[in-house]
Amino acid sequence: QCHLQGLWRNELGSNMTLSALDASGTFSGSYHTAVAATNKQILVSPLQGAQQHPGDKGQPTFGFTVQWQFADSMTAFVGQCFMDRRGKETLETTWLLREEVPSRRDVWKATR
Repeated sequence: QCHLQGLWRNELGSNMTLSALDASGTFSGSYHTAVAATNKQILVSPLQGAQQHPGDKGQPTFGFTVQWQFADSMTAFVGQCFMDRRGKETLETTWLLREEVPSRRDVWKATR
């Protein structure tokens, strides 16, 4: 069965640490991205999320948001935890980043 708690690294060099899930399936943690479209110093940023109850296969879905500490933006991630035959856990995710824009005219460029 996949367990989200712990340290995760992606292929781009970003690191994420997730706390243990509470009884309702929520968790918190931190995300240190290795990739950002900014000249500012990249800072470790807090995250909050929830895991769907694991099914019989033990490969649960989950979602979390990251509140970036170095930019006026947030990112929402959704995904699923997979475990291969050797017991290696992998998170497959999709994300949307929303940055603050000065007006509604600029909404078209606010989401990536």
